Amino acid sequence: MTRRVLLVAGAAIAAAKRSLDILDLPAPKADERIHYGSDPLQFGDLRMPTGKGPHPVVIFIHGGFWKAAYNLEHAGHLCAALTKAGAVTWSLEYRRIGNPGGGWPGTFNDVKAGAAHVAALAAQYKLDRNRVVAAGHSAGGQLALWLGAQKGSGLRGIVSLAGVSDLKRAWDLHLSNGIVGELLGGSPQEVPDRYATADPLELLPIPVKQRLVHGTMDDVVPFELSERFAKASQNARLIPLEGAGHFELIDPRASEWKTVEKAILDWS
Repeated sequence: MTRRVLLVAGAAIAAAKRSLDILDLPAPKADERIHYGSDPLQFGDLRMPTGKGPHPVVIFIHGGFWKAAYNLEHAGHLCAALTKAGAVTWSLEYRRIGNPGGGWPGTFNDVKAGAAHVAALAAQYKLDRNRVVAAGHSAGGQLALWLGAQKGSGLRGIVSLAGVSDLKRAWDLHLSNGIVGELLGGSPQEVPDRYATADPLELLPIPVKQRLVHGTMDDVVPFELSERFAKASQNARLIPLEGAGHFELIDPRASEWKTVEKAILDWS
């Protein structure tokens, strides 16, 4: 390797390590925490921008390979930055693997119910229901794409940030020690109907426009998943982030943030 290549690679690794701490940094508090269901984990964090409105809305779905160990707190940095840029953010918590009722189908039911709760929020807050976007990171990217495929989603766009957009391929790659099998209760051969219902790639064509933002050096969710999905979709745009890893995409301090922010907010 040349010295330049080594320096670039070293800088990318250092940036990825810096962004990893976003999982542990305390995030700015939400304006309100609101329940959309009766389970303790069926709630969302609402953040409201300044100004009269009506404001565009970002439904954000956090990642963590659908595991109970990862909650919505780390997504607060991204949501606060989007709210500062002028969008209402509705960050969803949901039952996950390890929570009672989490996994199939509870996780999916929660995301759908949480997104539908925007209609109730619109009656009290100044929301523009014609400008609602769903975005998610990692496992949340899969859930955002799945949400956009549901009938009557009402979404203007979907943004998958390093999303697990191909569940069968994720199974083949044994991502996170086979977590897709835990999510859906088996392999593609054992529960094919669940993969057909949950896998974004299997749900194509999705009528809502999709943007897939993914770091080319992601070692958690490989870039190839977004690449495969974008090639198969008739309605998707792939936005590669050269040299980026997995967590820079949810870190407003990262150099990639402006590209991420634009992908989520610019639907004019």
